[in-house]
Amino acid sequence: MLLLQLPANFLSSRSRMGNRLSERHCRLLPLLPSSFQSLHIVILGLDCAGKTTVLYRLRFNEFVNTVPTKGFNTEKIKVSLGGGGGGKRRRRTMASFHFWDVGGQEKLRPLWRSYTRCADGLVFVVDSADGERAEEAKTELHKITRLAENQGVPVLVVANKQDLRSSLSLAEVERLLALGELGAATPWHLQPACAIIGEGLQEGLEKLYAMIAKRRKTLRQQGNKKKR
Repeated sequence: MLLLQLPANFLSSRSRMGNRLSERHCRLLPLLPSSFQSLHIVILGLDCAGKTTVLYRLRFNEFVNTVPTKGFNTEKIKVSLGGGGGGKRRRRTMASFHFWDVGGQEKLRPLWRSYTRCADGLVFVVDSADGERAEEAKTELHKITRLAENQGVPVLVVANKQDLRSSLSLAEVERLLALGELGAATPWHLQPACAIIGEGLQEGLEKLYAMIAKRRKTLRQQGNKKKR
């Protein structure tokens, strides 16, 4: 249990990418008081999609040169959510995310389900400038979301590299990934982004957090009805 209390920079830092800590302790998270829990978020996607760039932009708020992840990287990050414009000012919420960035090479993909088994949400990063691998990305996305243990888990699809001229439009990304076929039980949001400068990531987290909160509320209501 002590492992959960270690600082994020102990688990992963700029010089410790691809560490080999066991993910088995994630099964212990439900045993902790809610005040000590972070949202368990798994970052997936094909190799070279920009997953680790997303993670370290969120962690350090700056671009960090990365190398292909051979295992996984993990960071605990507190993010201020809410606020924004409109007539009524919304209260800001401090949310704690425990991110797991898992390698996307083909030989590592069978391991993804070990990380998603107790996930509160999934972040699937897509290289929107690589249309040739869109079918491959679609296959992996649908495969992981259709697992029984991932039914209903919210998915944030990050259309990365939108700053490139060759990038696909959001409509094209949605069509090629067949997001509409994920099923009514799987809430999802497609977010345009540029991980290098961080554009779109905050907005994406806002949407993911909202989907997770909505799902938890629904599960609580269903649980209360069963008790009656």
